Amino acid sequence: MNEQLSNPLIRADIATELHPYTDARLHEQTGPLVIERGNGIFVYDTTGKEYIEAMAGLWSVCVGFNEPRLVQAAAAQMSKLPYYHLFSHKSHEPAIRLGEKLIAITPEHLTRVFFTNSGSEANDTVVKMVWYYNNALGRPKKKKFLARNKGYHGITIASGSLTGLPNNHRDFDLPAIPVRHLTCPHFYRFGAAGESEAQFTARLVAEAESVILEEGCDTIAAFIGEPLMGAGGVMPPPAGYWQGIEALCRKYDILLVSDEVINGFGRLGSSFGAVHYGFKPDLMVVSKQLTSSYVPLAAVLFTEKVYAAIADNSAKIGTFGHGFTTSGHPLATAVALENLKIIEERDLMGNAARMAVVLHSELRALRNHPLVGEVRGEGLIAGIELVADQATRKPFAAPLKVGQRAYAIAQENGLIVRAIGDTIAVCPPLIINEAQIHELVARLKKALDATATLLAGEGQGQKRYA
Repeated sequence: MNEQLSNPLIRADIATELHPYTDARLHEQTGPLVIERGNGIFVYDTTGKEYIEAMAGLWSVCVGFNEPRLVQAAAAQMSKLPYYHLFSHKSHEPAIRLGEKLIAITPEHLTRVFFTNSGSEANDTVVKMVWYYNNALGRPKKKKFLARNKGYHGITIASGSLTGLPNNHRDFDLPAIPVRHLTCPHFYRFGAAGESEAQFTARLVAEAESVILEEGCDTIAAFIGEPLMGAGGVMPPPAGYWQGIEALCRKYDILLVSDEVINGFGRLGSSFGAVHYGFKPDLMVVSKQLTSSYVPLAAVLFTEKVYAAIADNSAKIGTFGHGFTTSGHPLATAVALENLKIIEERDLMGNAARMAVVLHSELRALRNHPLVGEVRGEGLIAGIELVADQATRKPFAAPLKVGQRAYAIAQENGLIVRAIGDTIAVCPPLIINEAQIHELVARLKKALDATATLLAGEGQGQKRYA
């Protein structure tokens, strides 16, 4: 019997909880890793063991795991106004000030904001807003979305439909809204033999236009995408991709939605992914690093054109019949304001850009590792794809679960990463320093070495990297 299963806290977890993104029956056998406290980029379990949290929780903690200013901001707001809502012409100062701040720091053509509690809710809201917008303009057929395979946009019925990951659809009866998923814009994995990156980009843009024409441009409402795809495997777009997609959206009067839930607030070493890749979305979704995920909060930013149509329709109907009990919660918006102050005062976006040079230099050294096919990413986010053959890019057989094994070995050695299939994702807090990056990569290399040795012992033909 697993010794940790004798822990009453772990037994209680197994007896009561259904965990997200978890094999429930396997969880009954293994139990959870229970994290008790945090300090900077580190977290500690109930035995006191230290881990480098190289995923910033879920791609989301930028200021570290024990920032006292966020605790103080939360406590101050709790003592003053612990809750109020934004329904029926009500408001409160933290939401108003955060709305002003977001409009000031996002691209200047985005002039309006709507608050939700999570990225999933925000993308669900985008779907409803886009439908409402087109109905307001007398275009009831213009309701379909274009998304991408391996894209991630959340897990509600609408946002989960936009997500392009099979296990997010399987047995949930998704997609449940009209959406077409296009080719994943990952050149390493989906580029054709002999195809250049420019040719790959041209093919994907041509595919998108073909689908638009096949479906009818009068039926396509919006294109949604993460500037850099995160939870599908950390995949930067090929050069020119976003310019080509934006041109199609303008040509066919399709709204362009930038899902910045992971990309935003400096993750790429730039303010936002749309800025980083040079395109202008009609709607932008932000969350995660908005509060460093200390409290739940997300927002949809959008243009005056979109606002005008929605506002006019709300006047016609008598209401904009959408919102959440805790939309723009005073505690969450107060914490977000303080979090954004810290990002600016400590130049964490600049730190991300500077530390990105160190991180990607260190990770590129792993390209000679026999397990590593590609190292990719931007800023402080990276993916290391593990392959059976570097020359042919042949993936490992799925039953080997190589990514999961590397992830488990890394955790045993005090490094929390994420396995996305056989891609190991790294996304540390924006406060990370150079010495900590060296230690992070050293622990990752150790985990890859051990994984290679394990596979070699099973006759998989892998040699230990020295």
